[in-house]
Formats: sequence, structure tokens, C-alpha cells
Amino acid sequence: MATKRDYYEILGVTKSSTASEIKSAYRKLALKYHPDRNKEPDANEKFKEINQAYEVLSDTKKRQTYDQYGHAAFDQQSGFGGWNQQGAQGGSYRVYTDGDFGGFSDPFDIFEQFFGDTSPFGFRTSNSRSRRNPQTEHGRGEDLRYTLEIRFEDAVKGSTQEISYKRFEKCETCHGSGAKKGTGSKTCPICHGSGQEQRMQQTIFGSFATTRVCNRCGGQGKIIENPCSNCRGTGRVKKSKSLTIKIPAGVNMGTEIRYTGDGDVGERGSINGDLYIAIRIKPHKYFVRRNNDIYLEIPLTFSQAALGDVVNVPTIDGEVKLKVPAGTQTGTEFRLKNEGVPYLSSSTRGDQYIKVKVRTPQKLTRRQKEILEELQQEEKPQEFWKQFFG
Repeated sequence: MATKRDYYEILGVTKSSTASEIKSAYRKLALKYHPDRNKEPDANEKFKEINQAYEVLSDTKKRQTYDQYGHAAFDQQSGFGGWNQQGAQGGSYRVYTDGDFGGFSDPFDIFEQFFGDTSPFGFRTSNSRSRRNPQTEHGRGEDLRYTLEIRFEDAVKGSTQEISYKRFEKCETCHGSGAKKGTGSKTCPICHGSGQEQRMQQTIFGSFATTRVCNRCGGQGKIIENPCSNCRGTGRVKKSKSLTIKIPAGVNMGTEIRYTGDGDVGERGSINGDLYIAIRIKPHKYFVRRNNDIYLEIPLTFSQAALGDVVNVPTIDGEVKLKVPAGTQTGTEFRLKNEGVPYLSSSTRGDQYIKVKVRTPQKLTRRQKEILEELQQEEKPQEFWKQFFG
């Protein structure tokens, strides 16, 4: 397996480079190696490599993740950020926060986003997304996002949730065609059914074939003269949909679950977009989660801390016994192995950490006060302050 080059090295920058310097480096390299300009055999691969590096380093959070974990955070096979698993009803979920670390965007899309629709080579380059099937890409339905708030316990152990949301579905009156019953559509006279207009563009770099979405049919390739009255020619209407969501054990705040094809249906029979379920986790009253470890603070009485004790400690799976040694101080931490949160797609679990807080009694009975006064007489005088003042 080939070793991936360092992203900073690819762009010719360093880890201390600013966002502006990274942007400038990308601009020069992207123009130099764009396949429509550079005809060298390896230009396409270099262009892809440059865009992958820029996609990561231009995003603050992705850059921080890369600096900490390297390529493993973005490798689909590494079991890290790009880990992908099937969920209920065909859903898939990936671990990422505020962005998909598991895969990379189309390099030509990144290029066009950087330079805008009017690139240095004309309107849109010959390798752009506009060259794809207009019926499946341009008219593709919108992706939808749904925020699902779950309990702390559900995130740790996994659960099944039922949701209901609204989306565009195929119009039953016209069966998604957008045309009035008894009528149909005709081929667009401008693009001749391709959904695209192509032209040769002369630039200072030479001649380039450029394409853009057909203005006449909006990329559909067909024109409807008698639209359906129910959907007004779009071929779709808004409806409610119910879906069962399987929450995998170990999900964290920001995890998203993708359900392919459960977004809006596209116009006039085009393919559906996807549904993204964003996970939000309600705070627990006592437990605090940090990555896959759970933290809990427990109170101890003065006598328990001084003499030692065996106490019952709550975990996410129930109570366990913890031996507290004599002389335990406030702030002391104990670790319970494998009592934390499961790692996604693994039998491994994190740990639970117990932090002790010794309670000083505020109200004493006469007997308690007498005992403490006797103890005070037995204790050795503190010499610390004498040492402190020299």
C-alpha cells in the first residue's frame, strides 16, 4: 500500500502557515495541474491530490484533526473518522463533527467553489459536475437534515428511535412526470435533451470546451407545456414520512447518520436526496462523557475517607463496589476499567473515572464534636506555616 504524502508537503506549506498562505499555494498549484490545462500523464492525479490537501487544510476543524491524527482520520478503511456502517432500513452512519471527515469531495467541485462558476478557463470546465447526467444530478432532490435529541444512556448503549418529518415525494396525480394527465413533455429545442449547453471558450490559456446548465429547460432536457395542476409541473408534493432510526452504541455529540434516498425526491422523476440525522445528546445529571470515558464525582464522609470503606458506585450498567483506601484525599481519582462508552463497531470500551470529594460536616452533634476535639488533641501540630515564614 502506497504511503500518502503529507498534506502540507503537497501544497508546499508548513504547519505554521496561515489560512491565507494555504489558499495562495492552492491557487497556484490548482491552476498549474488542472487537467484542462496540463496534459502531462500524472496531472489528473496531482490535481486530485492537491484538492484533497486543500479540502482538509482549508477547514479549521479538519486541519486540527489532521494535525492530531494524520491521514488515519480521513481513511475510509482505518476505522477512525471515515468508518462507515449500515444502520436500520439502509441507513449508514459516520463519525464526524461538523463535517464529513470520512470522504473527499469531487476535486473539480472544490476548484469551482474556489474560483466560482466563472473559472479561469471560462464558464465551467469540461470535467465539472455539469457534464454528468442532468436527470440524475442537476435535478437530484435536496438533502434533508433532522436533529434528533437522545438520552445519555441511549448514546452509550444504542437504541431505536421513531421520527416523522416532511419531504417532497412523487406526485401521484402525474406519477412524477410534472405533465397534465393525457399530455407529456417534449425534448428541449435548445439542448436537444442533454440538459446542457456546450460551447468553445477562448482564453489566454487556449481553447476549452465549456458546458453550463441549459437555461431553457433548467437542466431537465425536456419541456412541459401543460403542467400538472396538483404539483404545478414539478412532479412532486410535500408529505409526511415516518422512519425508524437505529442509534449505534457509542455515538457522540455531532455524529450524523445518513439515510441514502430518504431526502426530497427530485423534480420530474429525478433521484432522491439523502436524509442526515444529526445526533444531539442530553446532558446526564451525574455522568460526564469525555471521548469514550465516563467521569463521575462521588461524595465521601470524613470518616469514610480517613478510615477507608467499600462503597457502591453507579455505572451506566448498574452499581459496582469500589474499595476506598484509608487516608483518601479530596480529588483522588479511581479508574473502573471497561465501564465507559463502547467504541463504534468494536467490543472495546472506555473506562469510568471516579473522583472523590470529601464532605466536611457543617453541623455536628455534641458527641461528634467531642470526638473531633479528642482527635484534634491527638494530631501533631502543623509545622507548615512555620516553614513557610522561615
